[in-house]
Amino acid sequence: MSTTTNTLQVGNLIAGKRLPGEGFERRNPADPADVVAVAPSSGRDEVDAAVSAATKAQPGWAALPAPARGAVLMDAAEILRSRHETVARDLVREEGKTLAEARGEVRRAIDVLRYFGSAGWWLGGETLPGSQPDTLIHTRREPLGVAGVITPWNFPIAIPAWKTAPALISGNAVVLKPAEITPVSAYHLSEALAAAGLPAGVLNVVHGRGAVIGETLTADPRVAAVSFTGSTAVGMRVERNLYERRARVQVEMGGKNALVVLDDADVVHAARIAAAGGFALTGQACTASSRVICTPRVHDAFVEALVNEAARYRPGNGMEAGTTIGPVVSEAQLATDLDAIRRAEQAGATVATGGAKPEGLLLAPTVLSGVGRETSAARDEIFGPVVAVLPAEDLDEAIDVVNDSRYGLAAAICTRDLAAAQQFAARAQVGVIKVNRPTTGLDLNVPFGGVRDSSSNTFREQGATAVDFFTWTKSVYLGWNP
Repeated sequence: MSTTTNTLQVGNLIAGKRLPGEGFERRNPADPADVVAVAPSSGRDEVDAAVSAATKAQPGWAALPAPARGAVLMDAAEILRSRHETVARDLVREEGKTLAEARGEVRRAIDVLRYFGSAGWWLGGETLPGSQPDTLIHTRREPLGVAGVITPWNFPIAIPAWKTAPALISGNAVVLKPAEITPVSAYHLSEALAAAGLPAGVLNVVHGRGAVIGETLTADPRVAAVSFTGSTAVGMRVERNLYERRARVQVEMGGKNALVVLDDADVVHAARIAAAGGFALTGQACTASSRVICTPRVHDAFVEALVNEAARYRPGNGMEAGTTIGPVVSEAQLATDLDAIRRAEQAGATVATGGAKPEGLLLAPTVLSGVGRETSAARDEIFGPVVAVLPAEDLDEAIDVVNDSRYGLAAAICTRDLAAAQQFAARAQVGVIKVNRPTTGLDLNVPFGGVRDSSSNTFREQGATAVDFFTWTKSVYLGWNP
């Protein structure tokens, strides 16, 4: 029976007005009787209205001095901080994270708003030497105009924040399309920005199916850029749509992230790192450690240690004390996870732990050993609490296995050998390298992105480089001797 009865009516936000609508009902993945929210299933007309509102509002927003724009983001951070616990609990209900994980994610959104709010005081161009006398050369950052932002369900407030904030501080207006199954977190983010004084129309939020909203948004010629995070298949379609009309595009997509464990590693420590990267967040992170590559001397001991670590994770409702891994986000995702485990067994892998029929959407952490390099479990993204363990003879072969993938987002290595760590950092073809740390966990001031089918590999997200995507550079030659 549900212990939570409040249902949030989440409307679209267009031109500063919250417009109610129905069509989609989101239920708590840990408690199906708990209806978390009702949100609109919007169509092309709503997208058109949102883009029109953004187009109208953008020039006035861009005309504000950058410190004034930054002050709005800073105030929004404080408003979100004052609502921290409410937002975190709603995030648990709609996405399934543990309360601790949700609190951390909301804190990340707050910090992102603060970081880019402070950018109002340093965002700008640079002064360069010129070849002519009596001439000053400087550059200006100009906003692109209207930016579309399309975000996934697994970090439903952090990712909208880290895309929207750099777009806003740069002087753009934004049309945000959050994931259909997690409408509440985007609602809270937009409410905080509105309460902080963001002018009407500068941020618009449209809820609905990606096939409708996303396709309409990417095709609109008034939308100068789209930043997308989601599946590789959809990301590539977004990329094609934007390239066809020569608009700017940034896509961050899937990953099959590897952790390499060398013979000299502390096996227990390596297992803790693998578990943190593979089981925390229910494995539903694009940087999750979904495969571990072990050299011979530590392989068996590592599998045993990882099984022991898996036993420490207690699946349950994220609101309940003692829960350390929340439910899978949906029936569809659970079916994907279970199918991946079944096919791995059929291909010869052993389920060392987990893999049993789940209780509701609660899937126990699963370790697959004896996984072949060419099998689906070693090559395809699963996006659940499933870790495949593969053998490799030495560092060279391990790096070869890491790079033998369509993806290239993150990779890590556990070793005491500094030379091996440096070799790995130089040769692993991924966007993020970790040494003796989980593949998950990113600092907000550090550029983030991947290569190959993980990313468009054009502009990086997060950090100071995030504003590069949302601005274009104008070079100004100022001569003072006519």
